[in-house]
Amino acid sequence: MSDIPTRVQINEEGPREGFQFEKGMIPTARKIELIDALSETGINHIQVASFVNPNRVPGWADADAVAAGFKRKPGVEYTALWLNVKGLQRALATGRLDIKGSFSLTASKTFLQRNQQRSMEHNVRVAHETIELYKQHDIPLDRVGIMAAFGCNFEGEIPQQRVLDMIQQMLDICAERGVTPKVFSLADTMAWATPKSIKELVGKVRERFPELTLSLHLHDTRGMGIANAYAGLEMGVAIYDSTVAGLGGCPFAAHKGAAGNVCTEDLVFMLDEMGIETGIDLDRLIEVAQLAEDIVGHPLPGSVKMGGSLKALRAKLN
Repeated sequence: MSDIPTRVQINEEGPREGFQFEKGMIPTARKIELIDALSETGINHIQVASFVNPNRVPGWADADAVAAGFKRKPGVEYTALWLNVKGLQRALATGRLDIKGSFSLTASKTFLQRNQQRSMEHNVRVAHETIELYKQHDIPLDRVGIMAAFGCNFEGEIPQQRVLDMIQQMLDICAERGVTPKVFSLADTMAWATPKSIKELVGKVRERFPELTLSLHLHDTRGMGIANAYAGLEMGVAIYDSTVAGLGGCPFAAHKGAAGNVCTEDLVFMLDEMGIETGIDLDRLIEVAQLAEDIVGHPLPGSVKMGGSLKALRAKLN
């Protein structure tokens, strides 16, 4: 077990993750409203849009308009998702985003084909091409990661040795291209992780690659998101992706009711109660979670937006 961190970095992915999953179209203005509200909570990293094929992800057909419309707040990084060169070029063309170099491999060939319509070999070629494109545009490589690192709805359990081998493969790709990523992400894309498997895999990664700075991307479909985040904290992981109110889900994961990432306000509440700093105003964040629910027009799975913070209750009782 590693030392629990005293400060945690939270990367908010609610807008991108959430609006790709909603079945109805969300007006562009309301997407921008959510981004602007998140900017006032103390969150310092917001993934605002997804530059992907609108025929496959119609919820982000307006990515360019959203990127043009939100208000940039000093001290906040506004990033986006892309899966190919065309997507990156669209993100660059906005002139309003913080372009962070990233690429990922996928531990499940079946999910990779469904999600990105690629083979494993093709995905490796794209990784090489993407890094070269980053170098051409002087974009530093910020993050690399493995999707479906804990399990797959189509292939079942993912052998941990496969994940370790893929990490080495990614590091080799980076070394061949003369770059070094800042962060390495392990993504529980289809919500197979449990606290036990989080500790096991993170422990094995730390043992083999002690120099890596790890982050966790934890989907909450089976209600394990916050428990898995706690397990990650016990292993010393200090970077987490999350979605306000529990927005989102992967449209290609074959879930009956896929939840988004671990809920931001629930995670911040737990960290606050543990005395771990985030820089985020929980009361403001709860208000934004309630706004998110209003925007999508149906209940969202976050708990603290309903129960409120204990800090507010304590102040009322004293």
